Amino acid sequence: MLTRYFENEGYQVSAVADGQGMRDALQRDAIDIVLLDLILGGGEDGLMLVREVRTSSDMPIIMLSGRDDVVDRIVGLEMGADDYIAKPFHLREVLARLHSVLRRHHAQPPQAIDGEGEDVIRFNGWLLNPRERRLVAPEGTEVALTTGEFDILLVMAKHPGRVFSRDRLMNLTRGRHYEAPDRVIDAQISRLRKKIEAGKHPASLIKSVRGVGYVFTGQASERAS
Repeated sequence: MLTRYFENEGYQVSAVADGQGMRDALQRDAIDIVLLDLILGGGEDGLMLVREVRTSSDMPIIMLSGRDDVVDRIVGLEMGADDYIAKPFHLREVLARLHSVLRRHHAQPPQAIDGEGEDVIRFNGWLLNPRERRLVAPEGTEVALTTGEFDILLVMAKHPGRVFSRDRLMNLTRGRHYEAPDRVIDAQISRLRKKIEAGKHPASLIKSVRGVGYVFTGQASERAS
């Protein structure tokens, strides 16, 4: 059903039945986005595959599931999915959500605050490049971020010391009409912290403000074009 619908909308679709089929398709085809069912055959599930993709790619992923439990949705987003759609769904809703995720992935990062330019931002040895959507660690290695993680870091790193509520972060990074529980932002912040505050980089760069939201505490240095 999804294959026919998206092909009629002008998309080229690679439909596969399991994780190995997905891996083969990712190797063979130029894939722009993955629609991934939670329940799969072959002993693997959608969550395992999201985690696998996220180890090497920020490719957009939308999860589809017959379970509409908030916990399942949060787990999917914590694993790195960009969106989560519960069955039964309307095909036009899936298309609209897909368009939204692709726009956020390919478009320039949010410009909702003060209209700053897109200069490279440096903080605590890190380099955040909005134009190329890259994050480079102090030792020179590139750190893969999902679309949501990158947008949250960009918004906050532009304004160190400013406290952002969860609603504000959601509005700035996903749009004012995106409906999701507060824990979606919490999950993305948690994943982001694990990537920029662990191992060789134990400094706390994002802190919780009890009852309010989050604040970026990194020490910004000069910006370069």
